[in-house]
Amino acid sequence: MWIVLEQFFRPPYTIMYPFEKGPLSPRFRGEHALRRYPSGEERCIACKLCEAICPAQAITIESEAREDGSRRTTKYDIDMTKCIYCGFCQEACPVDAIVETQNAEYSTETREELLYNKEKLLANGDRAEAEIAANLHADHVYR
Repeated sequence: MWIVLEQFFRPPYTIMYPFEKGPLSPRFRGEHALRRYPSGEERCIACKLCEAICPAQAITIESEAREDGSRRTTKYDIDMTKCIYCGFCQEACPVDAIVETQNAEYSTETREELLYNKEKLLANGDRAEAEIAANLHADHVYR
């Protein structure tokens, strides 16, 4: 009975979700994004390590060689219905091109909207670059 009375006078722990949001860790893994260098060039070097390490086989990459000998992606697709948000793709990337953002709210009305192409991933990266850079900097101790 004492426990009930003690809890009765404490403030509520409930968060009114759509209006209030709880804290997210800088290591939270949410929606995927492709990053660019400050010059505007894409970071992805088409090494395909993320595609190889993905346990759900959610990533598909096609690439071609450029005149200067470097490789760049022509197609970079992620099927978000298959993704298990393990973060292996982010850990495997040698240039921090693919990252998972803090965005956990990306519901859609159709399945096709969950098939992310290169343009959508780059747009996600452009929109959240400051937040991504801050979280990667906070996480650098653990990498």
